Amino acid sequence: MVFHAILPKIAAHWIINLYRAARKLHSNAFQHYRRASAAAGSRCTIIPSAADRTVVCDFHGGLLRSTTLFPYFMLVACEGGSLLRALLLLCSFPLVWTLGERADAGIRVMAFVTFFGLRPRDADLVARAILPKFYMERLNALVYDRLWLPAGRKVAVTSAPRVMAEWFLKEYMAADVVVGRELHMVKIGRGCYFTGVLYDGPGAGPEVLGADGAMADVSVVGNSNPLNHLLIPCCKELYVVSKESAKTDKLPRARYPKPLIFHDGRLAFLPTASATLAFFLFLPLGLILSVIRISIGIVLPYNTSFAASALFGVRFRTSGRRIIPEEAGTKSRRGVLFVCTHRTLVDPIMLTAALQKPVPAVTYSLSRISEIFAPIKTVRLTRDRDRDAKTMSRLLEQGDLAVCPEGTTCREPYLLRFSPLFAELADDMEPVALDAQVTSLYGTTASGHKWLDPVAFFANPVPAYRVEFLGPVPRDQTRAAGRAGAEVANWIQRRLGEALGFQCTGLRRQDKYMMLAGNDGVVSK
Repeated sequence: MVFHAILPKIAAHWIINLYRAARKLHSNAFQHYRRASAAAGSRCTIIPSAADRTVVCDFHGGLLRSTTLFPYFMLVACEGGSLLRALLLLCSFPLVWTLGERADAGIRVMAFVTFFGLRPRDADLVARAILPKFYMERLNALVYDRLWLPAGRKVAVTSAPRVMAEWFLKEYMAADVVVGRELHMVKIGRGCYFTGVLYDGPGAGPEVLGADGAMADVSVVGNSNPLNHLLIPCCKELYVVSKESAKTDKLPRARYPKPLIFHDGRLAFLPTASATLAFFLFLPLGLILSVIRISIGIVLPYNTSFAASALFGVRFRTSGRRIIPEEAGTKSRRGVLFVCTHRTLVDPIMLTAALQKPVPAVTYSLSRISEIFAPIKTVRLTRDRDRDAKTMSRLLEQGDLAVCPEGTTCREPYLLRFSPLFAELADDMEPVALDAQVTSLYGTTASGHKWLDPVAFFANPVPAYRVEFLGPVPRDQTRAAGRAGAEVANWIQRRLGEALGFQCTGLRRQDKYMMLAGNDGVVSK
């Protein structure tokens, strides 16, 4: 009788102790294993310095806080392929989940659906222009600061195809070696295409660590990686990143290895399986809303377009003074030059809606379809400085004019260099800070079809636009006070950057397009 009474209490006592021990082990940032006693894990709250040591780090789950692979395959399928390929990858997710998303079979299924028939150039553009943003936002601050950054030699191991991660790891993370599997390619005619079949290429084994018999000092792993078994036995120490660290140790933007200025692509969210399913379910309704919202801006008068747009989910906010020479009591022979930041192709339209009157806009690269459907007058510039100066002067003689001297859109919190031409043509200028917020689709692209930019922006569930008038430029900051055009342009750039909380750069539109699209960004007429 005594035995039956005491046994449940003993069992409960051990269960409670085991639960507490598991909670303490789970709360550690790392589980640390010595090679000499790899079977026993010891609590590790202070991580030794990795300076001048060889560090082998699992990319997904080690450097990145997330161990999932599906979203990054989806980005390649959607941005490098098409919506149809992305839908096919989404339909294959139940099979991938059954096989294991981190298992070898699941990775092979995702690689085949994503890369079959894809051109290497398209995959390379996604790897350079789209994936780095999503990788950077999910870096593990603790792993990066304590182990990766001070390491003497950095080896990154990825279970995804090497083409997806190599550019980011070498350009942003300064990796010495990237270990991953390769994709078979076939040559058809003059082009090469991926077959979607993975194979272990050269340099996917212990030989990447250096000379024969050499061992790495530290290995950092997340969950299972098909390549870890090749490298872990060659490492002296092993750190396993806990799930708790993956949730909390986010690397802030201010501590990024390199500033993330340029980013391309349509998707504005990490396309996990559930998020992608929601996106495809909403997409038909989003396209209908986009057509309605664009029609409102084209057909309805300005004084009623605000209310009508709000009924269909468009958030529009204006602030600041709106200076109009006639209302200010001064007779100006020339119009006011509104100097705007550039976020989407609908910037001049939003400015016009805020002013409640049509204002022509000058542009360098606008597709013919966008020019036809634009509800305001658009004038294409030629990049011939003298001709463009005469064109803008003629338009200012006729009235107000909108110009975006940044030259192109930069969706990250940065401003590109302002072209000084506008500052040499007018003294009556007013900076206007424009900012656009989206949740599903970006309304700008460097490598896609630019005529779809307004359609994509208004296809968001709740697109938001902010227009802030900063007041006229003081006379002592214009050419009337003897200042050079470049000096005036830089002053206005800084003023707009302060209003938006953006950082000013000296980069130009050509720098953006050469990196993201491999061209100079000029749309042929």
